Amino acid sequence: MITKKNVGLILLWVGIIYMVVMGWLASWWFASTFRDLTLAEIRETAWALNRPLFWLWAFAVPLGSILTGLGLLLGTGSKSSYIWFFVIVMVVALGLTPFVPTDTHHPPIFGLVGGAILALFILTVWFWAKSRAKLEGTARRAADLRLTGYVWLIISMWYLCGVVGARYLTGLEQLNPGSPVPVIVYLALAWLFLFLAQYTEAKPVSASSAA
Repeated sequence: MITKKNVGLILLWVGIIYMVVMGWLASWWFASTFRDLTLAEIRETAWALNRPLFWLWAFAVPLGSILTGLGLLLGTGSKSSYIWFFVIVMVVALGLTPFVPTDTHHPPIFGLVGGAILALFILTVWFWAKSRAKLEGTARRAADLRLTGYVWLIISMWYLCGVVGARYLTGLEQLNPGSPVPVIVYLALAWLFLFLAQYTEAKPVSASSAA
């Protein structure tokens, strides 16, 4: 009998495998294509920007993560109303992305969204501080780890904005933005601490369930 939990498990693994194979392994496989060939030469390969293989790669992590999230929601018995909310919001937002005009830059929008990210960070840590006061033991340690992850995320976003936005500033457009390695390291640290927070919270649950 096919249950919601079974469907969730299938979607979970499909999402994970899709992200790992197309989002990570394939990137190693065809990196030299984009590094060594011109755009005209790339058009003659299977990785041409208008061919299915390229789009399967381009949406590997977005679609894979949605499938993973949907699988987790189904597998853990989340309410149907929230599952539908998750699917609609994610699919609509992802579906509209290709239609967002990117041929021109709009500094006010860039600045307003950046300000919104900063405001959301401040509000997040504000409510974190209020909730931490009520926590004890493992939950408090997990909260501290999660805060560290939040801080690394906002640091990553700051430097990421610099990397992608500098070329639109006359005074900085001639500068070499440098390697994006530091940004991905900061993002990795953010996800490491968020994982440690989740793992710390899960440990007593696992122990009690095993007992």
